[in-house]
Amino acid sequence: MSIRKSILLLGLVALLAACGEPVPAAKAAYVGEWQAANMYLSISQDGSVAYKRVDGSTSKSINGPLQGFQGDNFEVGIGPMSATFVVSVPPREVEGRWQMTVDGVVLTRQE
Repeated sequence: MSIRKSILLLGLVALLAACGEPVPAAKAAYVGEWQAANMYLSISQDGSVAYKRVDGSTSKSINGPLQGFQGDNFEVGIGPMSATFVVSVPPREVEGRWQMTVDGVVLTRQE
């Protein structure tokens, strides 16, 4: 790929990342860095999301803008490069640590 195409692609990615929504006040508890042994999820107040999950020898990741919440679930990405994260247990404090269950994995917020 030429340098010009690379710069254009990076500019487009940056522009699309700016198309996300900030986390609404009612969902402020979702903001932070969340981890489990095989999963990492970072949600920033401005709506930037980074996700990585390792399952054996395979891994999945997505970095993109928050597109919004549907109940407790949230969508990240743009068009066909998007994913819906299913939150079966929303953020709550358990024994002094914040936890939530996303896609069946119990995550703990890093303080």
